[in-house]
Amino acid sequence: KTIEFTGALHATVVKQVRLKNPSTKTLVYNATLVGRDADDFSLPKGNTVTIAPKRQTSINVEFTSRFLRPAEAVLLLISKSVGGIDGATLTFSLKSEVKHIEPAVSLSVCLIL
Repeated sequence: KTIEFTGALHATVVKQVRLKNPSTKTLVYNATLVGRDADDFSLPKGNTVTIAPKRQTSINVEFTSRFLRPAEAVLLLISKSVGGIDGATLTFSLKSEVKHIEPAVSLSVCLIL
């Protein structure tokens, strides 16, 4: 699955990834960001995700663009064994696109002749 982050240059865009646990046991995942632009993405609520049995949860992924070129990374969710139960490793492709540039400062210039 690909998650797309679209916004202005230097803007922060937040996306939610919904995770479901269909089993009767608690699942715990360690989330890691890897790839060329992994430093531009972050997990503001930390790297550990716990999903109660038969429940769902969402994790936030933030992206702040620093360049005009598209950024790419991968979100890896690797299961930690809890009571002998392991979940499947999950991967999400993260891609960004800068759609516009907003000026950081506006200057007014007055010419006196």
